[in-house]
Amino acid sequence: MLTISELTTLLGWASVLNIAYLGLAALAMMFMRGVLFSVHGKMFDIDEKELGALYFSFLSAYKIATKHDYVLFSRDDCLQGY
Repeated sequence: MLTISELTTLLGWASVLNIAYLGLAALAMMFMRGVLFSVHGKMFDIDEKELGALYFSFLSAYKIATKHDYVLFSRDDCLQGY
C-alpha cells in the first residue's frame, strides 16, 4: 500500500515527465517544423496546412489528457466537518 508521501512523490514525478514531454514535443514542432512536416506528410499523405492543425490538436489533447490537479489533504482535513 502506498503512503501519502510515496503517492505525492509518484504523482510529482509523473507531472515532471508529462511537462517535459509536452515541452519537448512543442519545441520539436516549433524548431523542427520542416523535418516533421516532410516526414509525416510523406508517411500519411497529408498536406502541410492539415498537418499543422493535427499537430496543434495533438498538443492540446495531450495537455488536457495529462492535466494533473491532484490535491492531497491530511487525514484531519478530510475528516473536518464529519
